Amino acid sequence: MMSNMALHSWWVFALRGVVALAFGLLALMMPGVTLLSLVALFAAYALLAGVVSLAGALPNRKHDEDWWLPLLFGLVSIGAAVIAVMHPTLTALIFVLVIGANALVGGVLDIAAAIRLRKVMRGEWMLVLSGIASIVFGALVFLFPGAGALALIWWISLYAVVTGVLLLALSIRLRSRSRGAQGDRRMMPDRRISVAHS
Repeated sequence: MMSNMALHSWWVFALRGVVALAFGLLALMMPGVTLLSLVALFAAYALLAGVVSLAGALPNRKHDEDWWLPLLFGLVSIGAAVIAVMHPTLTALIFVLVIGANALVGGVLDIAAAIRLRKVMRGEWMLVLSGIASIVFGALVFLFPGAGALALIWWISLYAVVTGVLLLALSIRLRSRSRGAQGDRRMMPDRRISVAHS
């Protein structure tokens, strides 16, 4: 189940959160950033997030039927990074639309993953909120593609910081839940010993 994979791969959400936070804060600290610098920053962010998701998905492909969700998220992110790297001189409008499309698809996949998570734990709402933030950001980008560079940087920064905080909070909950599950298994008595003594 996706839930078991999430419990054992809590570090994926933690790393995604760290990468998003770093991206958002860097964008905030560079108010005079050029379009080319923003392309490079976004490409690094999308590539790292994609690689982390693939690293969490591939080891679980044989024993988890929902492993394709983080795989798809990783492929979409890496695809967006590759487009940004291979075509750094794209017009501002096309680049903005690439960022928006990446956020929209990522948000939908995060919400789909959260729906599966709610079968085993509370706290999946943090992943839902992260997905909603991504979708809202993507929708704003498509609705206002001609927004000024400064407005775009603020949007990107806010989106990255919010999703980063939510993903980090989710990873902490997943980690504690995973440790609790391991503790429950260690404390479970061996029924064969009980039967043998009875």
